[in-house]
Formats: sequence, C-alpha cells, structure tokens
Amino acid sequence: MKIFALQSIAGGFLDEDLKNFNKVFDDWCVQFESVEDAQYILDTLEESEQIKIVEITPLSYPKYFFPKLQGIINATREYEGKIICIVEPQMGMSFRIAICDLQTKKVRVLSSRYKSAISVEGAFANLSFDL
Repeated sequence: MKIFALQSIAGGFLDEDLKNFNKVFDDWCVQFESVEDAQYILDTLEESEQIKIVEITPLSYPKYFFPKLQGIINATREYEGKIICIVEPQMGMSFRIAICDLQTKKVRVLSSRYKSAISVEGAFANLSFDL
C-alpha cells in the first residue's frame, strides 16, 4: 500500500498540471505505482534537481489514507496492523491519540486528552491504551 510522488525541496507535491506544487498531498497530486515511473516523469521536468521522489505510506501521510483523520499529526507509529497517531485536533487544543485501522479504514480517537506533548508521548511510546 505505497505510492510515490514528486516533492519539491521546498516541500510541495507536484500537481497534475506538472507545473505547480500543492502544500498537502491529495488526489490532485501526481501519483506513481513505482519509483521507475516517477523517475521517468522526473527526468522530463525542468529544474528536476530541485525535485525528489518520495514514498507515500499510511505511516508517513496518514491523512491521505484516512480522510476522517483531522488535525495536526505530531507522530505516527504502526502496531498490529493499525496506525497510531498523536493528534492535535486544532492548534492549542489538548493532544489526543487516534487509532487508524488499515483494513477497515476506520479512525477512532481515544477519549483521553493530554495537555502536553510529553504526557501523550509517554502513553504513545508504551501503548498504554486499548487498541
């Protein structure tokens, strides 16, 4: 379940028009099934030295694979077929833990709220919650 994309060294993903870059990876970005396909297109672009091939996976870009996942993702971890995320629903709000199921594509946000990144990271690191 991985795809490849072209990303500017400034951070944006190449749009389907092959000229502009989107800040967020979404369905409008150019996607490839293999590194070879991505390299073929990259070789045809001007200023290709400023663009790199990146792998898009549920662990690296969970919002793309789980559209119901909202907020700022601070960290991700894969465990027992699930992607566990530290989420800040909106800037300044308490941190939450979201469990994203790779098979069902469902997202469950746990009810516990954490005031600081340090406190949520303890629960996150030890998986001290029910999956």
